[in-house]
Amino acid sequence: MRYMFLIYSQETDEPRSPEEFERIVKGHQAVMTETGQKGILLGCEKLKPTRSATTVRMKEGLPMTIDGPFAETKEQLAGYYILECKDLDEAIDWAKRIPTTCQGREGSVEIRPVEDLQSR
Repeated sequence: MRYMFLIYSQETDEPRSPEEFERIVKGHQAVMTETGQKGILLGCEKLKPTRSATTVRMKEGLPMTIDGPFAETKEQLAGYYILECKDLDEAIDWAKRIPTTCQGREGSVEIRPVEDLQSR
């Protein structure tokens, strides 16, 4: 089963110490290396800050384009992984290893099964 791991963090302009930055980078590199070696890494990317986002929302049947993420939340989507896991328990184990301080303070990882639309 494919799972998407949505990494949420609180964006901040506070500078990081070189040690903190290195810890985060090493944490992601460890997950990417191990999942790559196991052949279960299907994709992962860091997202640019929310100020670079554009949202298309339907209003009264017409598309409306808005600068920014348009969601009122404390945490923003910072990046994602897509992994092929045997079950949810394995997915949870991987999520526990993903750093969530990517673009700010501590955050969370949301795990969502990916529906295979091509086999329908």
